[in-house]
Amino acid sequence: MRILITPRSFVQSGEKAIQRLREEGFQLVFNETGKTLSEEQLMEQCADVDGIIVGIDPLTENVLKHAGKLKAISKYGAGLDNVDTRAADALNIKVDRAAGTNATSVAELAVGLFFSLARWIPFASSSTKAGGWERKKGVELYGKTVGIIGMGNIGKEVARMAHGLGMNVIAYDPYINDNDAAISRYSIGMHELTHIYKNADFISLHLPLTEETRHMISRESLSMMKSTALLVNTSRGELVDEDALYQALMEGVIAGAAEDVFSKEPPGESLLPGLDNFILTSHIGAFTGEANERMAMVSAENMIRLLKKH
Repeated sequence: MRILITPRSFVQSGEKAIQRLREEGFQLVFNETGKTLSEEQLMEQCADVDGIIVGIDPLTENVLKHAGKLKAISKYGAGLDNVDTRAADALNIKVDRAAGTNATSVAELAVGLFFSLARWIPFASSSTKAGGWERKKGVELYGKTVGIIGMGNIGKEVARMAHGLGMNVIAYDPYINDNDAAISRYSIGMHELTHIYKNADFISLHLPLTEETRHMISRESLSMMKSTALLVNTSRGELVDEDALYQALMEGVIAGAAEDVFSKEPPGESLLPGLDNFILTSHIGAFTGEANERMAMVSAENMIRLLKKH
């Protein structure tokens, strides 16, 4: 059986996972473009493979229909918004994901962005390196309220870290069970979205992209937030209406925002990166050696299990 592996970091960090797949007798085909594959490139490369270990490349209905031999998709990561799961189900293609493997890495970046916004770290660094000595007054995290939207593996890790920093943790997630151990362990108050928007000093997004969540951070939701609020998004760029965020930051509706994800990556001609009170990193949340190794091995084991079912 042939398996296409698209993530570049899989090759860099997945030596043990690659060995494991080869021991099972699979023939491996790698993405050698150095970039995320386009829909057209995937249609060509998927024509004769039995399985795909995929990163953020678009596995659309068109791609899946052209992949006549495809039996299994293993996501190198947790989010499945780049995989047309309905089409996969209709075509009897099994799908699984490496849930939880990058939770610590993404959560640590989110909390790192809390500090970066609160203390103006990128601004102070670039200003000082340019020969200046400007200072902007920051705020402490201790005693502040963080509102976590989405309490999956990553959201819970953010809650753990924020609780340890002495922050008050409130959260929204309609799917979490009230008996979930994290709620009592980290003293989390579960509330409706409007309560999060109105009361949080820091708002951190940790939920998948769906039709319901697209542009959930809108002009309306931004207007509910404190003028001192700081927004962090390490989830999906499309959760945020970037035009509305730009206006909110320009007009002082909220104090600052940081994103590790963007609707178009790189952001092209967006005006947001030019603002001092906006931080943008290059989708590095899960890009640590530890997370990459875990994701590679779990993705490989998922692929082996899925193909053995056929």
